This record gives sequence, C-alpha cells and structure tokens, in this order.
Amino acid sequence: MPQLDTSTWFLIIMSMLLTLFALFQLKISKHFYYYNPKTTTKSQKQQTPWNTTWTKIYLPLSQSQ
Repeated sequence: MPQLDTSTWFLIIMSMLLTLFALFQLKISKHFYYYNPKTTTKSQKQQTPWNTTWTKIYLPLSQSQ
C-alpha cells in the first residue's frame, strides 16, 4: 500500500492562507465607511404621548400616613 506524500502540504496550506488573506483584503477595501453618520442621516425623533405629558405613578405602599 503506497504512503501518502505530505511533502507539498505546507506549500499548499501557506498559499491557500495567503490567497484567502488577499481576497478578504480586497473585499473589505471595497466597503465605504461613513466618518460621521449623524451628518449623513437625519435623525427623526418620534413623538409619543409620554414625551409630551408628565405622568406620576402612585404606589399605595409608598405613601406615608
């Protein structure tokens, strides 16, 4: 039964890692990142009833008698 030749495995694995690194670098470099997101999008605050009116919660156990 013939032996498995592993002499080229190091070269194949290292070239695969180098290729993957190069591909990921190219993929990441094509993204455009905004420096300040607040200047590019308008933040719209939603009006909810509890923002405009003040309410107080009364707890029966917290009242002093």
